Amino acid sequence: MQLKILSWNIWYDGHFDEICKFLASFNADIIGLQEVVPDDPARDTIGFLKKLGYHYVFAPVKTIKKDGRTMSNAIFSKYPIINSETYVLSKTSSRNALRADIKIREIVLNVFNTHLLHTHQQPSEIQELQIDNLIKVLPKEKTIVMGDFNATPESNTIKKMGGILKNTDPGLIPTWSVYPEGCPVCNPEKIDIRLDYIFVSTDIKTNLPKVENSKGSDHLPISIIIEMIDLPK
Repeated sequence: MQLKILSWNIWYDGHFDEICKFLASFNADIIGLQEVVPDDPARDTIGFLKKLGYHYVFAPVKTIKKDGRTMSNAIFSKYPIINSETYVLSKTSSRNALRADIKIREIVLNVFNTHLLHTHQQPSEIQELQIDNLIKVLPKEKTIVMGDFNATPESNTIKKMGGILKNTDPGLIPTWSVYPEGCPVCNPEKIDIRLDYIFVSTDIKTNLPKVENSKGSDHLPISIIIEMIDLPK
């Protein structure tokens, strides 16, 4: 049995039609989305995926200053979500990690979705505090952690994660930025930075890591296949 896992920062100002088109056609089993805006009727990502039959949980992260909308992390699953919890990773520049316990047959996967502080690809004590606090709550088995880490592969943030869990895409193909307006301060001119990752515990076998194609967001979606047959019961 295989599971398709997808992680994507869909950008709070993303192109909703393109986002929906990709999500529907990709047909993932488990999805972690960042920058979901549950209080924006023009971008009802939760409602869209709910109609496709997904179970879901979400956790508000921060308010968008320019218009008061709320940005959230969300996890969607074709399988039952039997429990969930939100972990605050730092009080300053508040970010969180959302955990969903997903039951697949007799196995429960601990699925985490996070979106760390954007530091414009520079070292950050707050971002490192956030990753330290995330690592503290991670189970050692049956664990998937995905999200927009806002950190490059050579950063301390990603090195710390790689010391605890397995990075599923050693190729580290860039994922950002499709649209320079996604970060006016950074103003990236091409997709040449890796910020998005999927990590798993060492008991989980994965294959076919891929950076997907979509112009719905300033980030590209990333995916992995999990081999459920190799998970301990």
